[in-house]
Amino acid sequence: MALPLKIEHRVGIQAPAEVIWAFVSDIEGWSRWNPLYPKASGKLAFGEKLELEVALPGQKPQIIRPTITDWTPNEQIIWELSMFAGLLSTKRYIEIESLGPASCIFSNGELFEGFMLRFFTRKQRDAIKKGFAAFAETVRTKAEADWQAQAPAAT
Repeated sequence: MALPLKIEHRVGIQAPAEVIWAFVSDIEGWSRWNPLYPKASGKLAFGEKLELEVALPGQKPQIIRPTITDWTPNEQIIWELSMFAGLLSTKRYIEIESLGPASCIFSNGELFEGFMLRFFTRKQRDAIKKGFAAFAETVRTKAEADWQAQAPAAT
């Protein structure tokens, strides 16, 4: 059996976790800002089945239907997906690590396991990395802009 594969992108954000959580936890709203999931439906609830269109760079968009297995307000969302009759399973995570009153580390990544992992190409791994990076950078840009808009004007 192939060893598990982890792909992740982390970025520092100058905004509180609550600002990030406000739009990251609104799955129905992802289509307004999320480059990785331009179409999304479902709600944040244990056992909820989401329907997401995944748009990886250089690849045809595809629909996935993962199940939310865990979530903690202002901290994380985790979902799981099994594909190819169980020959590939993934655990996807979105995490917000608060470092202070207005700074966080935002991470998004995925753990891949199963027989079909051996057929992942470098091109597929690179596309996933680029998709995660685009997602994280968009979260940073949006969160910092939202925080600036909320912050009281300097006197």
